[in-house]
Amino acid sequence: MGSSQWPPKVSMELHVKNREKLLASLRQHLSDSSRPLHGFVLLQGGEEQTRYDTDHLELFRQESFFAYLFGVTEPGFYGAIDIATGDSLLFAPRLPSEYAVWLGKIKQLSYFKEHYMVSTTFFSDEIASVLQQHYQGAGKPLLFLLHGLNTDSNNFSKPAEFQGIDMFDKDLTTLHPILTECRVIKSKLEIALIQYANDISSEAHVEVMRKTKVGMKEYQLESIFLHHTYMYGGCRHCSYTCICATGENSAVLHYGHAAAPNDKTLEDGDMALFDMGAEYNFYGSDITCSFPINGKFTSDQSLIYNAVLDAHNAVISSMKPGVNWVDMHILAEKVILESLKRGNILLGDVEDMMAARLGAVFMPHGLGHFLGIDTHDPGGYLQGLERRKEPGLKSLRTIRDLREGMVITVEPGCYFIDALLLPAMDNPMTAKFLNQEAINRYKDFGGVRIESDVLVTAAGCYNMTKCPREIGEIEGVMAGAPWPAKNISTHDRNGLEI
Repeated sequence: MGSSQWPPKVSMELHVKNREKLLASLRQHLSDSSRPLHGFVLLQGGEEQTRYDTDHLELFRQESFFAYLFGVTEPGFYGAIDIATGDSLLFAPRLPSEYAVWLGKIKQLSYFKEHYMVSTTFFSDEIASVLQQHYQGAGKPLLFLLHGLNTDSNNFSKPAEFQGIDMFDKDLTTLHPILTECRVIKSKLEIALIQYANDISSEAHVEVMRKTKVGMKEYQLESIFLHHTYMYGGCRHCSYTCICATGENSAVLHYGHAAAPNDKTLEDGDMALFDMGAEYNFYGSDITCSFPINGKFTSDQSLIYNAVLDAHNAVISSMKPGVNWVDMHILAEKVILESLKRGNILLGDVEDMMAARLGAVFMPHGLGHFLGIDTHDPGGYLQGLERRKEPGLKSLRTIRDLREGMVITVEPGCYFIDALLLPAMDNPMTAKFLNQEAINRYKDFGGVRIESDVLVTAAGCYNMTKCPREIGEIEGVMAGAPWPAKNISTHDRNGLEI
């Protein structure tokens, strides 16, 4: 199968607008704080990394904040924005002549100026002298450096370092929260790229469904996805390591890592949970499809699948600006628990189950996360927002109210995880709700997750993911039915300026 997609040409205007957005926000903050409107935003781009002590270079991918502001694909760059004038300055590494022999033509500074649509370009060994010359304020020039906590990883961003930095005053606190918040609300140009990543990834998930057969290996399905998104979509990078889990592996939330490398043989009667998303021009997708290996749902599989699908749909129907994400997570939990009760897996009052936090036994992760240049895009916890402490809720990657322009994943799940079920069965507060005989029937079931990427709009939201979701749709596609009848994208590829 080919593809209805074609990789769109990306204009650097996207990154110009990102810089303008940051400049406006930063100037507003400085004015509100009665601080002078001068100094420089200075970011250091990513560096190439070798594999341990070898000369093997890992495929480079730009640091995300630098990618957001400058769109530079090469390593070793710095970028600055003059707060007084709005000028953007790009600093390229000075490459040795041998580079041309092994790695290709050495590009002139004029190329980088034109290609990346910046005001001026220099070499990176000129940063100190150039910024001193450009500075229009009194005293030492001020640098706004990037330093702050990523609340998903608990890692800190790395502030720029260069020879001569001691000649400058440094502000390490102002830039990070402002730049992070800029990334939370997506522009139309950013949304178009996320939509494209969703379109090609949705197509690839359908291709995986069509080719799934008993006796294959999980990694063969991963390979089909990667091939489709690269061959037809031009996506050299994935947003994250593919999770291709079948059978009991689908209850391992982050399966697919080096110790669990997508290598199980697909067995008749097993469910698959495939969480895979392509990245294009830095912007990503994050999509999960769950379906039976043999193409036909059993009654037990249908029960769990529809519980998760109903939660997925209930959340998307409720999403709009002003809605709190914690409330959406609780809604998803409640819908799943109600379904499990109807299926006689749970007994008792659902409100009592909610109070006992039983939902976290079946869905221990958060409902979703911001998506953009990173799979877990930053900004989930504004300064002053405290992470909840209850089971399940403590795993939420954001507790914010939704705003127009946010892109967030909706990914409810229902899993049968011994490490959670066994303690719940031993705890009198939760054991009374569990029909142990029914749960034992699902001991090796694994789990179901359904994940879509959703844009918050002025009136509600829009699901950017275009995969088969209803049981009839999935069984039809796996039996060879067309999906979809027309282009899955709402955008006209030929007329879309990205």
